[in-house]
Amino acid sequence: MAPEISNTSMFFLIFFVLIPVSLSYFYALGLGKSIFWSSLRGVTQLFLIGYLLTYLFSLEAFTGISIMLTVMIVVASLHASKKGEGIPKVKIITFLVIVIIELFVLAMWLGFDMIAFQPDQVIPMSGMVIGNSMVAIGLALERMKSEFKESKGKIIAALSLGAKPEQASKILIKKIVKSAMIPNVDGLKTIGLVQLPGMMTGLILGGVAPIEAIRYQIVISLSIFASVSLSAMLVTVICYRFFFNNNQQLIPITEK
Repeated sequence: MAPEISNTSMFFLIFFVLIPVSLSYFYALGLGKSIFWSSLRGVTQLFLIGYLLTYLFSLEAFTGISIMLTVMIVVASLHASKKGEGIPKVKIITFLVIVIIELFVLAMWLGFDMIAFQPDQVIPMSGMVIGNSMVAIGLALERMKSEFKESKGKIIAALSLGAKPEQASKILIKKIVKSAMIPNVDGLKTIGLVQLPGMMTGLILGGVAPIEAIRYQIVISLSIFASVSLSAMLVTVICYRFFFNNNQQLIPITEK
């Protein structure tokens, strides 16, 4: 069982923030204020969510889980959709994709009795799935815009030769999905060797036997891997069509 971290010990965590801030000033990176405020915001958000989770865990399972999942999905979709600014309906698409992925993963967990339908199990694990899906979607949207911009000439040439939008975009779609998946693929290759994943570490610190902690980590790691893959694929397959008009011509995507 891990020892309780005192308020005094928490205060000294400021030294971990001072290191990157000092390096920023030393190398004139201009990130000092951003690092400080990001750290302060992150700590504040974590404390607030801690109190919120304490309250939600005291509610009926369905109520607590529904409230928190709704908040997480809305925030994640709004954040991820910023990377696709200018793409029509990107917020709605991102929201629906994350909802579909979360419902699919949750159905698998509950259907195969991997976890119980309790707030203290569903919310933390769903948060990891939603968070990684958010990152994958953001990467896919960002890469999509850059790829279509850089490959404009090739796409127009393919269209002029009679190719349909899906044919002209096929190679780009592969590159976009691959780029969104690579970070997760690399992480999965070295899991347990380079680092002990967060969930496994937390369970071990909480007094759970390492083998049991590994079981939970395998569940969440493979769930994240599947959700990242599906998120990147779905948002790419849906959104690439907005780069073409009804006459199958390439159109520019401009940010508002």
